[in-house]
Amino acid sequence: MKKILGLVLVCMSLQACGQQPKQTIATKTMENLPKTEAEWKAQLTEEEYYILRQKGTERPYTGKFLMHNEKGMYTCRGCGAPLFSSDSKFDSHCGWPSFDKEVKAGVIKETADNTLGMRRIEITCAKCGGHLGHVFDDGPTETGLRYCVNSVSIGFEAAKK
Repeated sequence: MKKILGLVLVCMSLQACGQQPKQTIATKTMENLPKTEAEWKAQLTEEEYYILRQKGTERPYTGKFLMHNEKGMYTCRGCGAPLFSSDSKFDSHCGWPSFDKEVKAGVIKETADNTLGMRRIEITCAKCGGHLGHVFDDGPTETGLRYCVNSVSIGFEAAKK
């Protein structure tokens, strides 16, 4: 709760100074999809809950979507929102599925993450606030981005043939 309050205060102070933050900062995720933690626990598996709601990470090179090459749409495991097209997926050799852009602007929220002694940008689903992974600016495509995503936090809908 203190972290959320701190982020809100940082956002307010930046706006008061007329400066825009470099990255979008997510605040209360429950505003978007009001579920209690008990409801999330009932809906998700233990591993899904750990990653989506407690900001966990699956072990590298273990996710079911790492080597997945089928055409379609990757969706949020928590709420089903479309997040990434298979057209934006690439092999970054980092151990997690990687994408170079979100399917539509605004479906991903970005938040500064300074945990574990690192400076990173956390990515969450804009609809339900579920933790997806992190985005880095070292991608090999024209966007220069690498959305590094936990397989457990996403689902897949195959393209209609």
